[in-house]
Amino acid sequence: MKIGILSSGGDCPGINATIRGVGKTALMHYDMTVLGIHNGFSGLMDIDVEELSERSLSGILNLGGTILGTSREKPFRKTANHLDGDNKPDMICFNYRKLGLDCLVCIGGNGTQKTANKLSRMGLNVIGVPKTIDNDVWGTDITFGFDTAVNIATEAIDRLHSTASAHKRVMVVEVMGHQAGWIALYAGMAGGADVILIPEIEFDIRKVNEVILDRFRRGKPYSIVVLAEGIRVNLKKRPVDYVKHSIEDATRIETRETVLGYLQRGGNPSPFDRNLATRLGGHATELITEKAFGRMVCLQDGRISSVLLSDVSGKLKLVTPDHDLIVQGRRMGISFGEKEV
Repeated sequence: MKIGILSSGGDCPGINATIRGVGKTALMHYDMTVLGIHNGFSGLMDIDVEELSERSLSGILNLGGTILGTSREKPFRKTANHLDGDNKPDMICFNYRKLGLDCLVCIGGNGTQKTANKLSRMGLNVIGVPKTIDNDVWGTDITFGFDTAVNIATEAIDRLHSTASAHKRVMVVEVMGHQAGWIALYAGMAGGADVILIPEIEFDIRKVNEVILDRFRRGKPYSIVVLAEGIRVNLKKRPVDYVKHSIEDATRIETRETVLGYLQRGGNPSPFDRNLATRLGGHATELITEKAFGRMVCLQDGRISSVLLSDVSGKLKLVTPDHDLIVQGRRMGISFGEKEV
């Protein structure tokens, strides 16, 4: 069999470990031919490919980024040139067959899995592998990259405790998460944050200010506020700026902001993410040999399994208000800024 592998969307720690997991299993156990497709779906349209060997897959387990490169090309999205937009999926299908591929492995987040499902419906043999630091892909308990991002964010919060304490400041820390607050929740709890704001829970800034003032009155002159970048604010300001200025204006306590940004996506994957990516990659190859196409590999209840791409497409896995970390956080006096109903 001949298979193609591509990575699409944002970079993420663990992509290379996945490529290695798929490729080495295919080469060494099943004697397949493996093509690496450069720059996501753009590379399939341009036939920018290379044949991967055991040697080319060596030494990449611990590397961040992706040796194949990536892009945010969405071939099904309509463009200003309507005909060009319509032709991209056909071009991908044509080149898939021209290359003699028996399956295409698509490593990526929600957008990639949605595209993979549409290609599957067009008749291509496709396997998806979920990837995102946001941990918001439906159908899997966790995505690789999330653990690494949480580790990086937690270390940053740990470091901010000492400077916040020394200067008696409020430190507002923004982490990634447009629609899902997984990183903010897990890093905030692990880092001992006093306030955690996530997109899934509507917050009242007055509640946040009350918590900070109450801490001050109880002899705790500094506070740590962790927020996801996607929290909703009414004004046309960046959420981190809105929260920072609102706290400082209401409490008169010196407040500073820290935006972690792409630091969370870069660097080497954690051991957990390396092992998860390896397991997911290996199972993707197993599905290919079983001809169980149109599926996404996943982790469910500690076991590597798979779900239908059609079940994943268009869905998001979000934090629910009854998540055990939120429940435990409330019991410990951590505020989520919730509005009163």
